[in-house]
Amino acid sequence: MADGLTTSDRAPLLRPDQYDRYRRHLSLPEVGLEGQRRLLDGSVLLIGAGGLGSPLALYLAAAGVGRIGLVDDDVVDASNLQRQILFNTGDVGRLKVEVASERIRALNPDVEVVAHPLRLRSDNAMEILDAYDVVVDGTDNFPTRYLSNDACVLLGKPNVYGSIFRFEGQASVFDAARGPCYRCLYPEPPPPGSVPSCAEGGVLGVLPGIIAMIQATETVKILTGAGSGLLGRLLLYDALAMEFNEFRLRKDPGCPVCGETPSVTELIDYEGFCGMPSADATQIEVPELSASELSARMARGEDLLLLDVREPDEFERARIEGAVLLPLGELEARVGELADWKERPVVVQCRTGRRSELACRTLLGRGFTRVENLDGGIEAWSITVDSSVPRY
Repeated sequence: MADGLTTSDRAPLLRPDQYDRYRRHLSLPEVGLEGQRRLLDGSVLLIGAGGLGSPLALYLAAAGVGRIGLVDDDVVDASNLQRQILFNTGDVGRLKVEVASERIRALNPDVEVVAHPLRLRSDNAMEILDAYDVVVDGTDNFPTRYLSNDACVLLGKPNVYGSIFRFEGQASVFDAARGPCYRCLYPEPPPPGSVPSCAEGGVLGVLPGIIAMIQATETVKILTGAGSGLLGRLLLYDALAMEFNEFRLRKDPGCPVCGETPSVTELIDYEGFCGMPSADATQIEVPELSASELSARMARGEDLLLLDVREPDEFERARIEGAVLLPLGELEARVGELADWKERPVVVQCRTGRRSELACRTLLGRGFTRVENLDGGIEAWSITVDSSVPRY
């Protein structure tokens, strides 16, 4: 970062076109010429180019952040367009970082864009994060969230945090050198499946923009040195009530990564830490069947258990007739209730097939012998078998 540098250490002037572009910043005493030069000299890594990453990328580029890195291995899906404002209909099927790079360069040619079309992992995170001044967490899953936090602590980087779900959002700044880290707030991840993803639980389309703007503001303040920030504070936003609430955070002396005697001194297996078996960590193959295959078996009157591992509110909203509800977060504790089905056919379903795959692995690991995952979940059932089942 450019902390400590003054205009006497480098050329003080901007180009004429830059004076035109950034004149509203230059008019602010708290930013001014020095602050704008700090932005142009600064670098930010955005982890995720989705709901949060989209407005973040646009506003940081417009502000003149000199180098922006984008980490995301996903492609644009039609369901992204409701909130991920970097993309348009013609971008469906393209790599998100590829499209984002084009948009940023078109918005501000001052910005160098570095695309990382990959998933952040323990074996690449340190090298990627080390090249940037500030890391902005726009992820939507717990393994990457803990991974980015731990890497930031080990590298001494500020971590601008944001998360969204349904109608609510959170934002904070974590910097272990000056205050708490993410693990001080959340030492342990929630049980697998207990918190549905945005794809499963939904998200108000405008919500990511509000949280991302808070993150972008904090990032600009870190780079310019202007104002006071969210370090040691957690900001909560409720869109339905239109309320902001704030909680003070304290550094945890017993934190396993930034505490007085840390036990995490290098990056670990975060999929395993969050209770999610990684592809390398498990040899259990999960059989799958399509919605049409399940429909045919049910029509023949086959004696099978259709196990729905979604949340109760999802089950009330849409269900396949005959399904039995057992939420994924309760499966471990209640698996004994399924003892009669240990050697009989069990088909597990959720909304799209991701949570049900985890449930299948749990059951197969407990000795169940005839477990199958419904490929595409109730979403596929609604599309290919019974359109009267609501999609959500």
